[in-house]
Amino acid sequence: MVTVSIIGLLSVVVFANYRAGEKQFALQRSAHKLAQDIRRAQSMAMEAASYDCGVGWRMKGYGINLIRDNDYYLLKVRCEDEANPGSYDNRTIGDPINLEEGVKIFSLTTTPLNIFFYPPDPETDLEEQNEIEITLASKTDTSKTKKIRVNKAGLIEIE
Repeated sequence: MVTVSIIGLLSVVVFANYRAGEKQFALQRSAHKLAQDIRRAQSMAMEAASYDCGVGWRMKGYGINLIRDNDYYLLKVRCEDEANPGSYDNRTIGDPINLEEGVKIFSLTTTPLNIFFYPPDPETDLEEQNEIEITLASKTDTSKTKKIRVNKAGLIEIE
């Protein structure tokens, strides 16, 4: 009976630690996926991938749109009005990109946050910021976070 109790107690401890580790890995995977998608938008701008914005509009660049407390983000294309330069229409490409289960966008430098890259270099548009920071957190324990930083030169880091 004592042996069965000890085995049961050890099983509970191991399972509890497994669940905590699983949440940390979900947070880490989400941070890497978001960084990868920011790089994908940057790459699309470098390639000057074409997008048909329609008559009277021209494709300006590609980017990512994030809103605090969401568990998803959007890949966007920025179209510029040819008759009114500086007037933009940000259009969603594809479906929302979901973060891992139990992960949300916890904080942003500004909300909503748009990160755009314009060809050919690409030029990085951080909404007049020199660097932006995106913090992802576990929905159940917001003390567990991962940060993604993007600077004006287009460098993307995960902390």
